[in-house]
This record gives sequence, structure tokens and C-alpha cells, in this order.
Amino acid sequence: MTAKGWQSLRLDEIDPISVVGGTLLWRPVRRTLDIGAFGINAYTAPKAGDDVVEEHTETPLGHEEIYIVLNGRATFTLDEETLDASAGTVVFIRDPAVKRHARAEEPGTSVLAVGGPRDGAYEPSPWEHSFAAEKHRVSGDFEAMAAEIAGGLEQHPDNPGLLYNLGCAEALAGRPEDALEHVRRALELKPEWEEVAREDEDLVSLRELPGWPL
Repeated sequence: MTAKGWQSLRLDEIDPISVVGGTLLWRPVRRTLDIGAFGINAYTAPKAGDDVVEEHTETPLGHEEIYIVLNGRATFTLDEETLDASAGTVVFIRDPAVKRHARAEEPGTSVLAVGGPRDGAYEPSPWEHSFAAEKHRVSGDFEAMAAEIAGGLEQHPDNPGLLYNLGCAEALAGRPEDALEHVRRALELKPEWEEVAREDEDLVSLRELPGWPL
């Protein structure tokens, strides 16, 4: 429902996008509602044992985060500590440097994540563009996938994640020269990703090209 100055919807009205190789469903709440003050998204693990929060820190963005288990049950790992989180559990992570991860203990476990900087203006995160582009992988429209990520790169120049994912999309779209340029630049910025690139099925078409960096 939309009215002057406010809007409402149900989470299940937001079409989920399959990400992380199909082991996680992302509902882009922030993008759907065009929220500019903070980040907010919902995640669902299709099967028990799947990630419902990817392992990461918020150090690059400096965000505080809060996670709310909407249904099911998850095991959170926060640095070296674990937390059993049933539906209704609220987990607040004040320190961006805390390594966080959550695994679903029941199929269909869903988590709502909200985040933003304590002492600064919120800016949408670069990774949203890569996640949003995954909807085109399902349809096989890799040019649209590349265009979605390229739009994000215009807003976040030289972001290594967007460069790498753009290279993957371009490789799938049959544009190996463009793909190689973007992957090489991503690995210049993040050389620790070289092992991932060696095994990445999206990049198979690049591995026999002159200039393949690995």
C-alpha cells in the first residue's frame, strides 16, 4: 500500500533473488522501497545448513548492524562465540570489526538485517548491485547482468567487488577482452582473490587468453 509520505508491503511481496550459488535468497527491501537513510534487507536460507548471513565484517563500511530472526532458527558465530537464535531473537553488532556469520538450523529460516554508520551519512553498499544483477543469471541475460553491475561501478569507481563481478558477467556474455581487463584490475586491488578466480566457473573462458593473470 502506498499513501502520501508512507508505504507498506509484505516481505513475501518482494520477489527473492537467488544469490551465493543458490544457497541464499535475498529480498532487496531497501531498493524496493527506495530507502536512503539506512540499509535493510531480508535473507532466507532454503535448506538447513545453508548460510542465512554470509561470513563478513562491516569494517570497510563502518556499519553497525542488527539482525532479527523472523522465522526458523539460526546459529550465529560472532568472532569466536556462538549464539543459538530462534525466531524473535535480535542480535545487535556494535563493532564493525566483529566477524559475523549465521547458519540456518531449519529450512526456510529468514533474517532481517538493518545497518548503517553511527556517525555518518548512510550510502547504499556496492554489493547490492552485484546481488541485484543475479536475477539476470537465471534468465541467461548476461548483457543485462553486466549492465546492472556497470551501473554500480559508475557510482563506486574502482570497487574491487564490482570490478570482479562485472568481469564474470562479461565473460558469460562472450566479451572476454572486457572481462579480462576488469578481473585483472580487481585482482590488482585484491590479490587475495586469486585463488577464488582460479576456481571460478564464470571465468573459464578467460583462462587460455594471453594476459590471464594467474
